[in-house]
Amino acid sequence: MTGMVALYIFMLAAFTGYEVISRVPVILHTPLMSGSNFVHGIVLVGAMVALGGAHTPLERTIGFIGVLLGAGNAVGGYVVTERMLEMFKSSRARAARPRPH
Repeated sequence: MTGMVALYIFMLAAFTGYEVISRVPVILHTPLMSGSNFVHGIVLVGAMVALGGAHTPLERTIGFIGVLLGAGNAVGGYVVTERMLEMFKSSRARAARPRPH
């Protein structure tokens, strides 16, 4: 695949993603975030598979960076989803939950 084709696919995916997300009602953003975290997990598994098949130091470095960024993305997504779900809980349920120090 040439660089121009890859750039075209990336731009098309970015435009399509923006159009789809902008039309989602606010109440559905939390389930959408949860579903996208699943996709981030698949990206993480793909990065680990790529790292496992790496032979040169450059391939290993790129694979390691991919695993690191994929893990950070997945964990961050779950943290944000947790915070979004906290907003839907009642005040009494939030007050009863112990806060970490």
